[in-house]
Amino acid sequence: MVRITEATQAYSFSRRALVLGGLQGGVAMLLAGRMAYLSVFENERYRLMAESNRINLTLTPPRRGWIVDRNGAPLANNRTDFRVDIIPDRMEDKAKTLDTLQRILNLTPEDRARIETDLKRAAGFQPVQVLENLDWERYATVIVRLPEMPGVQATQGFARNYPLGAGVGHLVGYVGTASQEQFKKDKDPLLVTPGFKLGKDGIEKTLEDELRGTPGAKRVEVTAHGRLVRELATRPDAPGKTVKLTIDAALQEYAARRLGTNSGSAVVLDCHTGDILAMVSMPAYDPNSFSDGIGQTEWKMLSEDDHVPLMNKVMQGLYPPGSTVKPMNALALLQAGVDPSATVHCGGAIKVGNGTFHCHKRGGHGGVNLRRAVAQSCDIYFYEMVRRYGYDAIAPVARSLGMGQKFEMPFSTQRFGTVPDSQWKMKRYKQAWTVADSLNASIGQGYVLANPLQLAVMAARLASGKAIVPRLIADGPAPAAPPLQISAEHIHIVRDAMFAVVNDGGTGGASRMNVPGVTLAAKTGTAQVRRITMAERRGGVLKDAQLPFKLRDHALFICFAPAENPKYAMAIVLEHNGHTVRNMDTPLTGRDIMTFLFDRPQAMKSLHEAEPTWGGTYRERQAAQATAFQQAQNVPAPPAPEDAAEAASTVASQAADATTTNTIDTSAAERGSAEADE
Repeated sequence: MVRITEATQAYSFSRRALVLGGLQGGVAMLLAGRMAYLSVFENERYRLMAESNRINLTLTPPRRGWIVDRNGAPLANNRTDFRVDIIPDRMEDKAKTLDTLQRILNLTPEDRARIETDLKRAAGFQPVQVLENLDWERYATVIVRLPEMPGVQATQGFARNYPLGAGVGHLVGYVGTASQEQFKKDKDPLLVTPGFKLGKDGIEKTLEDELRGTPGAKRVEVTAHGRLVRELATRPDAPGKTVKLTIDAALQEYAARRLGTNSGSAVVLDCHTGDILAMVSMPAYDPNSFSDGIGQTEWKMLSEDDHVPLMNKVMQGLYPPGSTVKPMNALALLQAGVDPSATVHCGGAIKVGNGTFHCHKRGGHGGVNLRRAVAQSCDIYFYEMVRRYGYDAIAPVARSLGMGQKFEMPFSTQRFGTVPDSQWKMKRYKQAWTVADSLNASIGQGYVLANPLQLAVMAARLASGKAIVPRLIADGPAPAAPPLQISAEHIHIVRDAMFAVVNDGGTGGASRMNVPGVTLAAKTGTAQVRRITMAERRGGVLKDAQLPFKLRDHALFICFAPAENPKYAMAIVLEHNGHTVRNMDTPLTGRDIMTFLFDRPQAMKSLHEAEPTWGGTYRERQAAQATAFQQAQNVPAPPAPEDAAEAASTVASQAADATTTNTIDTSAAERGSAEADE
């Protein structure tokens, strides 16, 4: 019995040992298999993971597509750029690093203050620009000393360049670094790549997807501390698309220079295609300054300027069009049945109820028909005719000529103006339309508002008899414009009246062109921004030169040429110009810009004679203004805003709101235009 038990125990022990041995063998085989799998099948994966500890993949900012004019001349291109940036979370000794950079790069105190402000605002991974557009010597000095400045990056790439500077500021816009909000929204690593900039305003912003391009990439070998050892394989970037505009760069620059020291705008259209040949708002910012990172003093100067260089006056400015609407109103009256030979007696004023409406000519014009009323800009004629027929007969024609119309343009901010009528006023103010409203609107005051582009379209449609639509992107042949649903005979009568404005004793005689075979047809305009009381009229109306800048009248001008076969149309609006300086007033300005299209040497001669009296070209004036402004500062300027584009938009919007509010005066009594006689 004992022997049987011992035998059983021995068997059981052997069996357990066998099972355990089998389990151990199985585990060993499993481990061996896993090791074989890792060493054979996963070898590539872990090799790449190990390599990532010493190989960095970095993006290369793409070259932006060029913006060119109708002839291929660059309005925005790229230049080779040596730059230095700081990655905040890689810095070890901030003060020492900045001291070293300031010494070897000759940074100004304002540069240093800007960098320190940007470092406080930036996320740790967000690059902060130290300096760009470096010369080779300073760039090489930084390269040599990179090991002692952790977090500093020196790169070679491309930077945006705007050859015409402020002449295209509001047209093409500018580029800048992405804000923290933009990165948080898109999570695109390209946005925080040193040297990368995206569109912030104008065409640069609205056509960002086309202009940006595709980033390149490069693999570099680095030390454990992230220092560059050598560059490995690279993938080149793909440049963005070139965007072609309808703009004529030479005309654009000329118009920008010809506006002189005015706060204003000019728009030139092709009467056959609607192509915008020039779109100028002055004064303007230099997009190169914004793209390079605007300084504190320059930002303060721009944001405090009462001529509002941060505002695109073509797209954001709304103005009472003044007497420039009289040809349009004359056309509407003809459509309503007015006989062009019928006369109205102008004695200088007209009583309507308890109010008195004045003509700009105190003694009156005597008997005037439609042609003479337009040529002499007689207010009383339009008061009387619109009182008879009502402004509701005018408004539809105004809209058909582009007033109040919204045009598809590549700008993020636009204001479109107003063509009022009885239905509009009831809807807007819950009030009935009055005779006084009609009289105010008849001379382009009261509720009537327009932007400069709409005025240029109005001029082009009067000139061509077609529903011209403005276009700025030259993406193929312009579509044919349909004819206006207006009598061709009536359009001819109005065009002849506009011819008389310049060439037959009208208010625009100073704009007469001296180009053989080319005549100009036009209409001058003045828009009051203050109410002239009866007491002031009795004592003598103050001249604009006696008034503060913001209380002076706006000066306006529309025209087309040649008068007999129009090819080009234009609108000019000069804020608070007040007709105070002859060679900066609208007639001579319009004459010279239009002359440039037919006889450039003659136009340049006129410009060169006048420009020195304004302090030189817009580049020279801006440089002088910056120097004077900086010298006048008693205390350091505050930091430039973190998002300059957003801050600039706010300044422009506030200025546009103020302009609109100040220029709408709907009072009936003692109203009259202040048209300047030439």
